[in-house]
Amino acid sequence: MIFSYSTNAFVKYSLSEAVKLIAQTGFRGVEIMCDRPHLYPPDANSQNLEKFRQLLENLKLTITNLNCFTLFAVGNTWLPSWIEQNEKKRQERIDHTLNCLDLAHFLGCPCISVPPGGPLVELDTKASLNLFRQGLEKVIPKAQELDVSILIEPEPGLLIENSLQMSLFIKEIESRHIGVNFDVGHFFCVGEAPENALETLFEKVGHIHIEDIASTREHKHLIPGLGAIDYDAFFKKLRELKYKKDVCLELYPYTKTPCQAGLKGIENLKPVMEKYGFSV
Repeated sequence: MIFSYSTNAFVKYSLSEAVKLIAQTGFRGVEIMCDRPHLYPPDANSQNLEKFRQLLENLKLTITNLNCFTLFAVGNTWLPSWIEQNEKKRQERIDHTLNCLDLAHFLGCPCISVPPGGPLVELDTKASLNLFRQGLEKVIPKAQELDVSILIEPEPGLLIENSLQMSLFIKEIESRHIGVNFDVGHFFCVGEAPENALETLFEKVGHIHIEDIASTREHKHLIPGLGAIDYDAFFKKLRELKYKKDVCLELYPYTKTPCQAGLKGIENLKPVMEKYGFSV
């Protein structure tokens, strides 16, 4: 298991500056934000991508995931989404996902993470889920061809926000290249014990996001140890389930102090991770 840090906490820096700082902070892995100001696919070219790949190799950083959730370059955190009524907007999300799959393949990254449909719209839930499924059907062939997994990330307030909704949706998709990006704090926000949600979805979990959440369960990412999540119980469950994939610290609110936040996250998580046999 590799412990990584997402570049979405480093939006005040260029991508190359961000990965250098992440390596200097002590992480062995990095999650790349596939949006401006970092690695938005239309802005990339093969020469720059090759230079970036060489930089990662020199820094001895492994890419654990491409974070393809936000689309600030043409929209915002959630839009354009998979379930908008405007077909052109839905196609923008599909095209972005296809482009991110190509990036992942080029960079040797095993997975990309995507939003769980999007913000609720005027359509009923069944119709929205059908739109989401139809969108995924347009990107699954490329994921299978390139052998890159598409990981759906449930989030509070979006179409799919809890483990039951996720398990019901994903069981209808036969492709082994569709999985779950398990954000610990998101499940806590919707009232679930993360360790229980993990057990429910474990067979489909391809990557994990780590942060803390206050006891109010407000969806605001905090440095692990500053909130109410029981990380002892969570890492105990990870050991019981023999988790072998990667974990990523996601602290995008800390754009003013990303390195300090990362160091504090390592400091607070290291004892419990080592207790259950995981290295930082």
